[in-house]
Amino acid sequence: MFEAGDIREWRGHDVVDDNARKIGKLESIYVDTVTDGPSFATVTVGMPTRHRLVFVPLAGATVGPGYLKVVYSKRLVKEAPSIEIDGVLPVGDEAAIFAHYDLAYKPGAEGERRLARR
Repeated sequence: MFEAGDIREWRGHDVVDDNARKIGKLESIYVDTVTDGPSFATVTVGMPTRHRLVFVPLAGATVGPGYLKVVYSKRLVKEAPSIEIDGVLPVGDEAAIFAHYDLAYKPGAEGERRLARR
């Protein structure tokens, strides 16, 4: 797995799905607040005048020359929960992101955030 600091250098590079179809451009990385490891990426998708950011898990992702390849289909990623380009992920929406990918979600013991943007 790559380090969060390394993947930040890839901002603006293509994100492709498991069949090498372009999904969008890498915008940012969200780390797991428990491990501080990269957990999700946000990908810029949409029409030129109506962009949004969708979330995709980084587990199993690989980097290649000029792209980040995720293990999820383009369709699944584009249907994922999203935020506006300059938006902030509300803590209450975190569980929906995990559920979209059938991943277990458990907030901190006192309800702390599970994802933090880097």
